[in-house]
Amino acid sequence: MSDSPSNDAIDPATDPACAVAHGDAPDPRVEDRELVAVYGTEVASYLLAWGRELGFRTVLVEPDPARVTLAHRAAADLITDDPRSLAVETHTDVVVTDHHRDDLGPVMAPLVTGTPRWIGIMGSPRHAGPHGPALRAEGVDADLIATVQRPIGLDIGSKTPAEIALSTLAGLVADRAGRSGGFPSPSPEQATAASG
Repeated sequence: MSDSPSNDAIDPATDPACAVAHGDAPDPRVEDRELVAVYGTEVASYLLAWGRELGFRTVLVEPDPARVTLAHRAAADLITDDPRSLAVETHTDVVVTDHHRDDLGPVMAPLVTGTPRWIGIMGSPRHAGPHGPALRAEGVDADLIATVQRPIGLDIGSKTPAEIALSTLAGLVADRAGRSGGFPSPSPEQATAASG
């Protein structure tokens, strides 16, 4: 007979994981959360909608009003065409969802210099991102440019806008919780079994 308790011995009233699953756990957040999605892309519409579900105050920055869709309007708590109008703070996470826009430097510069908690830009790690030269042209210091994360999100093989938003939000939640995200490294026994 085993000395370890069976699953039947777990008390749902005292097990934190069970309380979370049933929606009975108190909200553990001790700080405000703000998610700024830059540019009115399809990825941004998912980021804003799901970000709101995760407890973020959601903001869309889009200089071109013609690019703001009904989905963006439904999911954003605030929409602005001027990033300088935002009070970027230590609880603000910024995700730049398009690196091909001509106004990348002027739009990103006030957000980067506002020193948000986290800032990242979508793009392939196989080549240098255009945000560096664009921010340098705006006079942003190299130390601040280095705070821009690229690539962003967890490596889940994202291909669609929804998957990119999912991986990005999962990475932000993991980072806020001080976790690396993803799956844990296999134990030596699992690695040996997998290679044998």
